[in-house]
Amino acid sequence: MPANDLRVLPCGDAAILVDLDDLERVLALHATLTQEPPAGVVDLVPAASTLLVVFDPASTTRARLTDDIVRRPPHTAAARPRPLVEIGVRYDGADLDDVAAHTGLTRAEVVRRHTAPEYTVAFNGFAPGFAYLTGMDPALTVPRRTSPRTRVPAGSVAVADRYSGIYPRQAPGGWQLVGHTDIVLWDLDRTPPALLLPGTRVRFLDLTEGGPE
Repeated sequence: MPANDLRVLPCGDAAILVDLDDLERVLALHATLTQEPPAGVVDLVPAASTLLVVFDPASTTRARLTDDIVRRPPHTAAARPRPLVEIGVRYDGADLDDVAAHTGLTRAEVVRRHTAPEYTVAFNGFAPGFAYLTGMDPALTVPRRTSPRTRVPAGSVAVADRYSGIYPRQAPGGWQLVGHTDIVLWDLDRTPPALLLPGTRVRFLDLTEGGPE
């Protein structure tokens, strides 16, 4: 159902998928639905170009929820920001030199530019606790590795395309590794288990001894 280039598709018996084709619009809609949720909404799951809206069929209907969403303005005010999470990083990643070479920057400038912005969690995916962080300096935009690693250590801080991210556990991966952190991103004994939820603000702190060369 199109409205302002917005499409709403049924997804199972108790969800709709809002297709926006644009991350910024996904974040804006996620923000307004978080701040002013329609009746019956029980969960929101953003992605790069879509927003999954899960609802309670006993409290609302797909038609009513769809009508509420398509009537909202295409551009909305941001939701109240979440607390800031600061993450200490040792910039000793295996791909730091490759990132510097690809961008034409020195190692020190890569680190400076990576720690300068305040990031926002756009969405989660790939693995439990893995957050796609937006707000990275465009100068650090690099492609994924041509040959993904079979094992990336837990806590690896990485960049790929316009995103930065942290591997919450050991896993295969093709992002460019620039450093590592000891912070625990996924803990089943924590509520919620994920430290970095959509909308969370993040800053990286350079803990590298002696600083990068």
